[in-house]
Amino acid sequence: MTMEGLSIRFLVDLPEQGRLLLDCQHDPWLVALSYVIASVGSLSTLTIARHLDQVQRRSMRLVWGLLGGLCLAGAIWSMHFIGMLAFQAPVAIRYDLAITILSLLVALAAALLALYYMAMPRPGLSRQLLAAVIIGLGISAMHYSGMAAIRSPAQAYYHSGLFTLSIAIAISASFAALLLNRYVRHGSQKRQRWMMVSAALVMGAAIASMHYTGMAALNLVVPEGTPLQLRSADNSVQLVLIVASITLLILSLSLAAAWIGRKLDDKERDLQRVNTLLVQLDQAKASLEQVAHFDPLTELLNRRGFNRVFAATLEEHAVTGRTLAVMFLDIDHFKRINDSLGHDAGDELLRVVAQRIRAALRERDIIARFGGDEFCVVASLDSNADPRGLAARMLEQMKEPISLAGRKIVMTTSVGISLFPQDGSSADELLKHADLALYQSKGSGRNVVHFFNPYLKQKASFELQLEEDLRQTLLQDNGLVLYYQPIIDLRSGALSKLEALVRWNHPQHGLLTPERFIAIAEANGFIDQLDNWVLRRACLDLNSLEQMGYPGLKIAVNCSALNLANDQLPGRIEQLLTATRCPAHCLELEVTESALLSNINRAIGLLENIRALGVSLSIDDFGTGYSSLAYLRRLPLDTLKVDRSFIQDVANSSQDREIVHAIIAMAHALHLKVVAEGVETTAQLAFLQERGCDQVQGYLFSKPVPLEEIVTLFPPHYRPLERVAARF
Repeated sequence: MTMEGLSIRFLVDLPEQGRLLLDCQHDPWLVALSYVIASVGSLSTLTIARHLDQVQRRSMRLVWGLLGGLCLAGAIWSMHFIGMLAFQAPVAIRYDLAITILSLLVALAAALLALYYMAMPRPGLSRQLLAAVIIGLGISAMHYSGMAAIRSPAQAYYHSGLFTLSIAIAISASFAALLLNRYVRHGSQKRQRWMMVSAALVMGAAIASMHYTGMAALNLVVPEGTPLQLRSADNSVQLVLIVASITLLILSLSLAAAWIGRKLDDKERDLQRVNTLLVQLDQAKASLEQVAHFDPLTELLNRRGFNRVFAATLEEHAVTGRTLAVMFLDIDHFKRINDSLGHDAGDELLRVVAQRIRAALRERDIIARFGGDEFCVVASLDSNADPRGLAARMLEQMKEPISLAGRKIVMTTSVGISLFPQDGSSADELLKHADLALYQSKGSGRNVVHFFNPYLKQKASFELQLEEDLRQTLLQDNGLVLYYQPIIDLRSGALSKLEALVRWNHPQHGLLTPERFIAIAEANGFIDQLDNWVLRRACLDLNSLEQMGYPGLKIAVNCSALNLANDQLPGRIEQLLTATRCPAHCLELEVTESALLSNINRAIGLLENIRALGVSLSIDDFGTGYSSLAYLRRLPLDTLKVDRSFIQDVANSSQDREIVHAIIAMAHALHLKVVAEGVETTAQLAFLQERGCDQVQGYLFSKPVPLEEIVTLFPPHYRPLERVAARF
């Protein structure tokens, strides 16, 4: 009887005649070799599966999947073949080639399926169990189809329990392999290596256990009379060694290929990482370019970006000879918005203004925010284009009210324009000339447009020279003088105060009034030096007047708006009073309404500190600011000065008379004395006397003159009011 076909017989089907072979055994060295083959194959497969998980290209995944499947299939099949060669029985045994190849194909199918599930990212437990059943049945099918390839006089019968156990082992081994592969991927590199080796040893043991459990289930039965023989010393050992060597070589090559592939993939990933970094670098460069050349608030060009674009535009127009308009725009009274409504409202205003300027321009025009509330526009002009019309469109855009912090606000804009090539050939020259024109617009009432002309340059040059001369004058304490205008008390008729007014005796330009140089001092940061000089000179003159017989006479000194924002001002006044030994009650500090209201809370604290020294306080030019009456009662003042604009026509204008009368009544209600400025006629004087005004000053009594003339014109105990009455 021969063992032919793929049918499986169990011990319950043993024939009545026949003999059971009991002296079958296995070569231990070949058994050990088969386990090594199974373990190395498992290690190779796990390595390839781990590598397969990281391969991105589909074609390479297919190649590596096929390689991994062949590796595992070859290992299982070789382990089976060597295990069969290790089996020793007292009958002749050979193998059918076709069925043996069929068993290899079955092993390959099972291996590919196992590799597929190993390469999955995180399959669920139920899917892993189903895969283990399919893979285990595939391995079992490979084993028993390989067993069916045996050709021998004996017939194979299987123990049903051990047969079932072998299949269960195959399924369990497959499930264990899938689980171990899942945990191999986690942890440190060292842990992963140890887990992979351990998993390979477990998988090798599981595969070998399945095979040898299946072999234990095998029982060989020979017909009666079949001659038995001892196993001859044939070339099976050499065959085993050849198969094992080839298998190990294939597995080693698979491991080497996997290692090389991993290194190549690492190189590819490094290359991809470099490419990603290069892309990120390009993006960062673009972001830096955006930050470097664009204003983040308005999304317009900033000054650096503008300079680059303007240079190219200027070069182009220099070649073509076309006219170019450079426009500087400045939001009028922008600081008020920041101070009153906050910086968030100021930022929103800048965004709205930027949008409106852009809406008034053409696509080819360039617009940039230079910083703060200053914008610059460069417009290419056609032969019939009018830059004034373009500027007018921008001013028109500003007329629409803007909603800020729940309020509707109308803002205006001042514009200065220079033209290429008439007003300059370089970018710096054109920008400087446009800035001079803007300065002229702001100085002439704002919300207007001015073009550059050579006079503005001459004026700027003159002011620059004045700035340097004024610096030297303050440094050398030579050239500044104080003029005084008397303030007359209407009740006593006597000289009550002197208002100190600084003059500059310039060596080339003669006597200059404050209108010519105060703004220069404020703009260039030495107004505090000028104010200190005036205060010191006034204190010294007060001491001289007291010695000349003017006890109790006050001198009123004007304080710059910039100094009123300086927290050190009270300390400086105290030091001057101490150094000059001047009585504090003889000094009066005059501050303008607009200076007070720019930061009312800070001003109140500063004025209270000054008043605590004993210095009197006066508000100058009252009525010319805004919200005056609302804040007046909060200010620690002694005197209120009515601006000359209300006094000028008071004899003829009923409206002015009502305003002045209301101011006097309100001031008295607040326990303030009232000084009327600009009194030039007896009619004005009579009206003020009638309305109860306390003090007056003006050309009716004297223009500002040096201290020596004051002493001559107004000697001690003199009543200037009586002189004026006698004159008229």
